[in-house]
Amino acid sequence: MHLIFIICRRFSSSKKLPKLTKIPSRYRSQAISEAQKALTDYLHTTRSLPFIDAEHISKYSLFSLSCIIRKVQYSPLNFAKSFQRFLRYHPINEFEFFYESIGIDPSEINDHLPAKKFFLSEDLSTLNAATALSGLGFPWNRLGRLYKEDASIFNKRAQDLTAKLSRVRAYGFNNTVAVGICLAFPHVLVGNDDALFDDLRMVLIDFKLMSFLDDNVHNCYDICKKIRVFYDLGCKKGEVGELISRNKDIFIHYSEEVLVQKTQFFCKLNVDNEDVGLLILQYPEILGFDLEKPVISVLGFLKHFGMCTEELKSVVNRYPYVIGRNKFANLPHVMRALNLHEWFFDRIRNGNHHLLGTYVIDIDEAVDKYYSESLERIQAGRTATHTASKLKLLHEIGFGENMCSLKVLTGWHGKCTLLKERINCLLQFGIEYSQLCKMISQSPKIVNQNPKALEQKMNFLCNEMGFSLQYLEVFPTYLLFDLENRIKPRYRFHVWLSEKGLCTINYSPASIIATSEKQFMDRVFGFHPAALKWWLECFLCKYHSNAQ
Repeated sequence: MHLIFIICRRFSSSKKLPKLTKIPSRYRSQAISEAQKALTDYLHTTRSLPFIDAEHISKYSLFSLSCIIRKVQYSPLNFAKSFQRFLRYHPINEFEFFYESIGIDPSEINDHLPAKKFFLSEDLSTLNAATALSGLGFPWNRLGRLYKEDASIFNKRAQDLTAKLSRVRAYGFNNTVAVGICLAFPHVLVGNDDALFDDLRMVLIDFKLMSFLDDNVHNCYDICKKIRVFYDLGCKKGEVGELISRNKDIFIHYSEEVLVQKTQFFCKLNVDNEDVGLLILQYPEILGFDLEKPVISVLGFLKHFGMCTEELKSVVNRYPYVIGRNKFANLPHVMRALNLHEWFFDRIRNGNHHLLGTYVIDIDEAVDKYYSESLERIQAGRTATHTASKLKLLHEIGFGENMCSLKVLTGWHGKCTLLKERINCLLQFGIEYSQLCKMISQSPKIVNQNPKALEQKMNFLCNEMGFSLQYLEVFPTYLLFDLENRIKPRYRFHVWLSEKGLCTINYSPASIIATSEKQFMDRVFGFHPAALKWWLECFLCKYHSNAQ
């Protein structure tokens, strides 16, 4: 997991409904109801769709419907007729309404619209599959879950879908539970997954979790989605059924969002995702700990987890930019910045998980007076919001409340979104997290460059110069020099001098690139009196002209 900023799309908000500003607020609900009825009549009577399908589409496509309502002149007495007339003379894209009605977010609908098709009658296979699934007990407005995960389900005939659902029921599940399972695990409508069914039968039937579902498909779907969180982390089907069963209270008392948030917290430690899933199942009390809001002292927290005095001194000497206060939510990246993430995770899963819930910071512990005074000045400044957002980003990646962080802050320029993008670029290229934090502390401006420039420089360092990315820990300012006008000409000229036997010293990249122009030319002249002319006329001019 190289990306440090994880966005969980599972809980992203849908588009807001268009505002019906031309309709007085007291009439809006009535207008929507009349429009839904008119749309149902239009789809059924004019477009010949089954009445139940037309009703479903009208009921669950409020965004698309609101867009049409805005185009119709409103009058409390005549709106219904006006809306019917509009539909007659302005045919709608029925696929847009259909896809929204089955639960696909309006912002994603364009990705699913068929090319050059406007009416559902032009391609009835998808509608027919939706009708069949609805008849089998699938909630119409949840069918988008199936479509997004495997659209081929909607190419199947009604009898094939019936047969697939019957196979799920054959494991001992009633129809309601079988539908909930299919919604959470759509692939079972396409192929077989005996290991999954063995686990679910143990959890839902043998350990009686099914008795909590009240024969409600939404409850079953909700429980199965929570179970799926652990399979998505890599927990092996057929092997974790008993562990899930013993901790069934997790799936009753905690929401899917809580499960995802807590597992993501530990996944940020860059440990195996399966181990994270097993940790939560083995120690479910972790779900009750507040891993977001509390403030920690980095040294105090390490001491709380058993680090001795000598080790703490070593941490202070090696990672001064991480020391100080930080938020609990940033702890995974703090540990990665210290290169202690594996140590920390091992301590947790080896029986010390309770320490997460017992840590309390002293009121005056690890307070940096200089940092506090500087923060007050930032908050009173003209660019307070912009500067505070960059400082927040620094703490998120593991930097503590200390003077080092403030020095880094002065070297950072640009929007936070761009800074995050550049940090992610460096991580994705293969720089170790702890190494990158050290590089940023030594040379903050490396993240002021665009990702393409950073990638080109790292490619040149590794592929042509033959150095690993670890060398950047020694020479992080390498990334600040111009590739075409500094790095390439100087390095290739040294290679040429070595090949000609004029330079017998194996200079480091730092010595070649970081040396001032005057010192560099003095060195070149020392190799051979004519070498300086070769440098100026053959190498430097060539690269300058190419750059221009």
